[in-house]
Amino acid sequence: MYSYFKGVITSNMADGIVIDVGGVGYLIHVPNPFSYEVGKTYQVYVYNHIREDEYSLYGFKSMEEKELFMKLINVKGMGPKVASGIFATGSIKGIVDAINKENLLYLTKFPKIGDKLARQIILDLKGKVFDSTDLEDSEDSMEELISVLENLGYKTAEIKKVIPLIDASKPLEEEVKDALKLLLK
Repeated sequence: MYSYFKGVITSNMADGIVIDVGGVGYLIHVPNPFSYEVGKTYQVYVYNHIREDEYSLYGFKSMEEKELFMKLINVKGMGPKVASGIFATGSIKGIVDAINKENLLYLTKFPKIGDKLARQIILDLKGKVFDSTDLEDSEDSMEELISVLENLGYKTAEIKKVIPLIDASKPLEEEVKDALKLLLK
């Protein structure tokens, strides 16, 4: 079983990316394929979906996304395509908050999630997903990074383009270095 792939993105498609790892191209279904820049190196955390008639890889930019995805696909009636679709428009913090606060309205805004499935998600996962306060550190880190880059004279529009490409789990100094490399290209 694979945990992650680190390689160069060779193409983006409507439902996924192709990542070249050691000369082998892997098709990975990701929520936002165009947030990955072709020609750049990424580490993509993957889930192997194996069924009788299907072998697919689903990818995520962070381990937290993958962990939440793994919990979501264990909900009765939730498959990997529907669970992956949640991440296309929802943030981890928003999803976790909606589950823990029983916010049906938030959950039903996602494609193919009706009232019944939203209630099942809450029933199965409330109190079992990490608290959204656990995620505040990475969001605070990104806000701090944005502030540093603005103080260095970069425009907000430029910064917003590179922020999704930065690994929030790194120390701030490394995040700044990574962001500067991207901004200088």
